[in-house]
Order: sequence, then C-alpha cells, then structure tokens
Amino acid sequence: MIGYLVNKIFYALLTLFGVVTVIFFLFTILPGDPASMMLGQNENPEQLAIIKKKYGFDQPVSTQYFYYLNDLSPISFHSKNAQDYTFLSEGKYQATSLFSLKNTIVVLKTPYFRESFQKNGKEVSQVIAETLPNTFVLAVSAIFIALVIGIFFGIISALVKDSWLDKGIQIFSTLGMSVPSFFSAILFAWFFGYVLHAYTNLNMTGSLYEVDDYGEGTYIQWKNLILPAVVLGIRPLAVVIQLMRNSLLEVLNQDYIRTAKAKGLNTFQIIQKHALKNALNPVVTAISGWFASMLAGAVFVEYIFGWNGLGKEIVDALNTLDLPIIMGAVIVIATMFILINIFVDIIYGILDPKINS
Repeated sequence: MIGYLVNKIFYALLTLFGVVTVIFFLFTILPGDPASMMLGQNENPEQLAIIKKKYGFDQPVSTQYFYYLNDLSPISFHSKNAQDYTFLSEGKYQATSLFSLKNTIVVLKTPYFRESFQKNGKEVSQVIAETLPNTFVLAVSAIFIALVIGIFFGIISALVKDSWLDKGIQIFSTLGMSVPSFFSAILFAWFFGYVLHAYTNLNMTGSLYEVDDYGEGTYIQWKNLILPAVVLGIRPLAVVIQLMRNSLLEVLNQDYIRTAKAKGLNTFQIIQKHALKNALNPVVTAISGWFASMLAGAVFVEYIFGWNGLGKEIVDALNTLDLPIIMGAVIVIATMFILINIFVDIIYGILDPKINS
C-alpha cells in the first residue's frame, strides 16, 4: 500500500508540475506588459522600471520561470542580496530557514501566488482564501441535491421500468445532461428570481454573505444559495438518475435478489437491505469526479447569480487581465482535482487490494 501511495503522489506532483509549466508559459506569451497592467493609467517610465525590477519582469523568460517555481515551491531558494527578486522579504514570505549555502538561504514556506495586479497589491492567496469557501459551500450543496433527488428518482425509475413515469424521468434526465449550465442559470434566475419573486422570495443575484442595511457588518443569506445550488446540481443529478436506475436494474436481476423475494421480503426490504448498497458503487464513483469538476465548473453559475466564489473571481480577473489571480486560481483548482483523485484511488485501493498490485 505504501508503494502504491508513493507512486500516486509522484505522478500527482509530476502532473502538477506540468500544469504550472503550461500556465506560466501560456500567460507569459500573451501580448502586453505585466508591469503596465499593474500600473494602468498611472504608468510612467520610472515606476515601470521599479515594478519590473521588483517582480523580475526585466529578466529572461527562463529566469522568470525559475522565479515562479521558486515562489510556488514549499522548499525554495532565496538570495541574501536585497537587490535580487528572490531576496527573503519578510512582508512577502513567512518562512522557516533550513540552511544556508554561501549567498543563498534554503527555506520552508507556504506557496506564494504573488500579488494581484488590480486589487492594490492584495495577495492572491488572500483572494483565493476569501472566495474558495463560498465555492466549496455551493459545490457541496449541489452534490447533496444531486445525490438525494437523483438516488430517489433513480430507484423510482428502476422500479417502474418502461412505464410513463420511467419515461418522464428519463426525458428529464436527458434534458438535464444536455442543457448548458449558463443557460439553466439564466432561466432559473429570471423565472424564480424575477417572474415568481413574489411567491419564492428568491433574488436573481446574491451571495452567501450580504452587508446589512446599515453597512455595519455582514450576515449569512441562505436563500441566495438555493438557485445556484439547484442549477449547478442539475447535470450531476441527471447522471445520478441514469447510473442509479441502470445499476439497480442490474442488481435486481441477481440471484441473491430472487432468493430474497422467495423468502417473502417485500420490495422496500429488498431495496434497503440488499440492492441499494451494491447499486450505489457506480454512483459514488461518479460523484467523486463530479465534485472536483464542480469546483471548476461553477464559473458561469457563480457569475450569473453574483455568487462571490472562486469562479466569479476568475471571470472578473479575466475581464481585467489580472494574471496572478487567474494563474493562482487555476493552479489551486488543478491541485484540488489531483488531491481528490488521489483520495478516491486510495479508497479504491483499500476496498480492492488487487488495484495495489
């Protein structure tokens, strides 16, 4: 098991290194000067030279690439010369010194995603820390809705196979997988947040935290979670229905189910005690992947509903060419994908020892 885990971690680090490399060079070759983007209308030659020196933009691309890897790496190398970009600035890093090599200090630190171009030098890690929890709450809520409703309708669909109800559920499932999330978001926001607002009391836009009427603080507005969570959960809900239906139909044809029927157990007892546990395996497999994709796929849903999550932050950063936020957010999402996949692989390895061999 240890060898299996080490192998997974090695390939995960290799994948993450590839992601970081692609992201860096993709945004480095974009037209435009990052220093000019940071200064905006306040640009002048003196400030431009200072910014380029401060962030290493005056160095060759290969050197900038090393600087970026050095910033992201937990174990990094820093110069003792205050004029160098890699000088261990106390305001930039919170690090623990490991050892020194002539003019270089090797330190242990948290990854540094640099500073936003548009948020007055605010650190990208702080921006992500403020928005990622909102995206996590939205993704968990959407997954919960997809699981509860999807499993229920999947069971109903399997039990009434080929009936009008089964066909209706299948049509709904097909539509759920076909309709793009941004279209569903616009439709739900307009219909339930505008047309039926008097009955639903739901808003077209809104986030988890809102400022009170006196501007003295924030409070949680749970009703703003309903529409984006439902919209984000539609596609996984449709998948869960299909998987649950097909898996349950397969399980119900097994010999041990016929034995249970022969013993006089009713349908509810058979589903609860025998069929449901085995039928859930493919559903759990699919949901683990969907949860990771939701953290990235919530971009349009968050933006349309005004949900202050990481997805909306990415769209805002794209509109303003705030490259550090875009790069940092993509790396964080990729890391979460990798970690979730490793976790799922470990669970599979525990449940099925053959996978480890």
